[in-house]
Amino acid sequence: MADLPRSTPSEQGVDPAGVLALLDALDAHPEIWPHSLVLVRRGAVVAEGSWSPWDGERPQLVYSLSKGFTSTAAGLAVAEGLFGLDDLVLDHYPELAGEPLDERWGRLRVRHLLSMASGHAADTVDHLEDKAHPVRSFLRIPPDAEPGTLFAYNQPCTYTVGELVTRTSGEGLTDFLQGRLFDRIGVHHGGWLRLPNGQEVASSGFFTTTGSVARHGLLLLQRGRWDGEQLLPEAWVDEASKVHVPTPDAGGPDWEQGYGFQFWRSRHGFRGDGAFGQYCLVLPEQDAVLALFTETTDMGAVLDLVWEHLLPAFDRAPGADDVALAARLGSLSLPPVAGAPTGEGFDAYTASRGSGAGLTVRRDGTGWVIGTAGVEVPLGTGEWRTATTGAPGGGRITLATSGAWDEHGDLRASIAFVETPHTLDVTARADGTAELTWRAGAPLHVSPLLEMHAPGA
Repeated sequence: MADLPRSTPSEQGVDPAGVLALLDALDAHPEIWPHSLVLVRRGAVVAEGSWSPWDGERPQLVYSLSKGFTSTAAGLAVAEGLFGLDDLVLDHYPELAGEPLDERWGRLRVRHLLSMASGHAADTVDHLEDKAHPVRSFLRIPPDAEPGTLFAYNQPCTYTVGELVTRTSGEGLTDFLQGRLFDRIGVHHGGWLRLPNGQEVASSGFFTTTGSVARHGLLLLQRGRWDGEQLLPEAWVDEASKVHVPTPDAGGPDWEQGYGFQFWRSRHGFRGDGAFGQYCLVLPEQDAVLALFTETTDMGAVLDLVWEHLLPAFDRAPGADDVALAARLGSLSLPPVAGAPTGEGFDAYTASRGSGAGLTVRRDGTGWVIGTAGVEVPLGTGEWRTATTGAPGGGRITLATSGAWDEHGDLRASIAFVETPHTLDVTARADGTAELTWRAGAPLHVSPLLEMHAPGA
């Protein structure tokens, strides 16, 4: 995070013991695999680290954390007069005037889309009939209640906000944000996934770094100011971060505090978050921001650990020294696969059965190579080994691997798609069967394995 001041936790009133306790808790939890972390206090970076093989400098898919950037794009568009919060959405879609739409859509305003209050009782994303025209398909689905009265976490609401920015500015989301935001505050990114119609997936699909997420969070913490300049109106940040619609049944204490403009209220402060555990926590009372990327099946557990271990560390006398924390942050790693470094019967192995049929393993000099979908990469044994290779259809994909043979002679390996939150765990047996299992669940954007990389790569 170049250009941001750096400091020690103790100098900024953070007990290093609390940060160490959070790292310990993340490492110890059986369903959380941490990837990278940046903590900012009083405008300075006080803790930063990445768990190998993930690298906090490499943009990765942040899923619904993308919504926060879409919200900021909308705030900038409103500030420029491109559209208003109380604009009727249909006024921006004159081509739908002849459509037999539900009459309640005539009262749908931009603020209802931003606050996930279109009037639907559930997400409509799986009911879009025409993926090439998602907004038109969305508006063909009648709401269950009057717009503005009912919350549902509804991806097409965000699609529509993103398209409004594009439609009124003549620029895609990335281009719109590049000069107005990214260049100004130093956001590094790897692009945005696109819908079949070419529109960027405003609700998901953005690739960026923990440092860039922390910068965006710091902009919000500072109510839109950066280096003394008001980049985003204070009034917008206030609106975006306050409750516009209650969320009583959203699934846990940090999801039931209410929803703003593409941001959740939390038990402490407010946040953006993304599937499988990507977080931007903005903590005004503590004058702090925490950006944290993980791979998890339990997003609530991550927040519980932050509240338990990190929150009490603010303005507490140091219980550990900064040197110990810095050493720990510099040596973070997910454990490589343990076992024997070689196995019998794998010199020229191709799995013929199981979910991993077609998986290949072969010797390469003194080491091993593992392959899937026609692409081979070196297999790290007793370590993580990272390699970048060409992907079918163009682009480059970076994978990290670790593997070893167990007492039964079976290969256990992990393939980390390090530009995403996802790890594929592999079991390959000498009898020709192989099984592939996503560690924390299958990716949400359905695509071939080797397309799981930043679109700008």
